[in-house]
Amino acid sequence: MKYILSFFGVVAVLCAVFFCTRKVENVNDDYVRIHITANSNSDFDKNIKYKVKDAVVDFLIPTLAEAENKEQAEELVRANLRKIEAVANDTLMANGVRYLAEVSLLEEKMPTRYYDDFVLESGIYQSLKIDLGAAKGDNWWCVVFPAVCFTSTKNPQNLEYISKIWDTIQSVTSR
Repeated sequence: MKYILSFFGVVAVLCAVFFCTRKVENVNDDYVRIHITANSNSDFDKNIKYKVKDAVVDFLIPTLAEAENKEQAEELVRANLRKIEAVANDTLMANGVRYLAEVSLLEEKMPTRYYDDFVLESGIYQSLKIDLGAAKGDNWWCVVFPAVCFTSTKNPQNLEYISKIWDTIQSVTSR
């Protein structure tokens, strides 16, 4: 009897470990990320990266405001890729930069990122990728949909959440 209880105790512990450490599948299915890579790691190029980020975010806020799911967000981004690229290139030109931006929507491996109320695990995500010039500098990562970190470096305290889905996430996680 003692061995049977020990056996079931071990099985219970193993089950608990398995279910507690198991990664949630399809965690990436509800998100569209954004990834901007600076031309280089010079202070000038990193500053330009944030100016491009601000301009692109200002464009995306009204563009994605009504997206209710990832598929709608992807379609809106896909339909506006050339406009997003034009916004980025206009910002580069306005700042006297001679290199251009290359914009695409693709699947990309992303690192784990911690945001205010949740964590996005590393994995493959649909990504709005913006490479500036040689794209050999530091990255800026965030989430396009739901828009959990659309901030401006001009006013970093002013968060703008533009998604009905984000409102739902917030209401569930704040309980």
